[in-house]
Amino acid sequence: MFNYWFNWKTLLVFIAVSIVAATVFYSQRLSQKLKVEERKKVEIWIEAQKTILNASDKINLNLASKISADNTDIPIIETDEKDNPTGNFKNLDTIAVKENKNFILQKLVLFKKQNKPIEVIISQTPLISNKYYYGESKLQQQIRYYPIIQLIIIGLFITVLIIAQSSNYQNAQNRLWAGMAKETAHQLGTPVSSLEGWVEILKEKYANEIFVAEIEKDVTRLQLVTNRFGKIGSNPTLEETDIVVKVKYMIDYIKKRAGGNVQFIFNSNNENIYAKISPPLFDWVIENLLKNALDAMEGKGKIKIDITEETDKVIIDVTDTGKGIAKPNISKVFKPGFTTKKRGWGLGLTLTKRIIKQYHKGEIFVKHSEIGKGTAFRIILNK
Repeated sequence: MFNYWFNWKTLLVFIAVSIVAATVFYSQRLSQKLKVEERKKVEIWIEAQKTILNASDKINLNLASKISADNTDIPIIETDEKDNPTGNFKNLDTIAVKENKNFILQKLVLFKKQNKPIEVIISQTPLISNKYYYGESKLQQQIRYYPIIQLIIIGLFITVLIIAQSSNYQNAQNRLWAGMAKETAHQLGTPVSSLEGWVEILKEKYANEIFVAEIEKDVTRLQLVTNRFGKIGSNPTLEETDIVVKVKYMIDYIKKRAGGNVQFIFNSNNENIYAKISPPLFDWVIENLLKNALDAMEGKGKIKIDITEETDKVIIDVTDTGKGIAKPNISKVFKPGFTTKKRGWGLGLTLTKRIIKQYHKGEIFVKHSEIGKGTAFRIILNK
């Protein structure tokens, strides 16, 4: 997995960042060059305006008029020495000027931020001058905003790529889980069926012996486990089931194996609470949470199970007084392979989340956890 992401994701991100960096650098360089050229154009335009006002011959007048007319992209506003607009402007929206009295003043504020004005002294004493404030041409704006647009496009491309790769990896992982579960169910099926046959033979010969009843319980348990694994990867049938009854059944099952130093506390705001679930898989979820709680408490403490029925959902909280989960590990508890135990593969909570989220369209998460005080898991089922 590491090599897969390193070879493709990292390489593509590096290439994308390099392209954007190079484009930004080159665009800024072009923008600075264009800025110098545009200032020169404005200076030439101003000279042409002076020539038009003071033209002594027709040749100079025609040349100045042509230079003035050629400026069709750089907006210019003329002001007096006190920055009051004189009414002379170039390349501004004439309709906006007529409809909005403050339009020229607003543009003037913008132009002051973009470029230094070009001042033409008319008289020294008293000081009389015209200032020419100018903005950015459309080409300048395009050069400036092009890298941003490119960055957004590349960002979207990388996002889509990451989502696609993550989805592909997740699908491959899901197929692996389903395949492993079905193969496990298949491998267990034959010996469990054989054991069931042997139990029937033992019951005929030793019907009253205690060990026969215990063996039968264990074989029934194996059959239940096989059934659970067989449902992973398929679409289990959801049945309208009393959640209170199912949770109490699993509490009784775990309580017999917990020892006398563990106290179980059960609360429910209604005597009967119904939701659509897959009973074998839901039992597996509750069993995993209760077993994790026992492991966290190391055989001593309290496990509290609260069931709350709301209008459109059922909330189940499983709280223990165990060692708790460190904050950096809370986001990892449902990931495959993560475990704080000395033994185990770290698959229990992963399967638990898959059962709740994928098969029951619900939610499961760590409600809260504190080192040395315990952990609370919350399940939300839709009614």
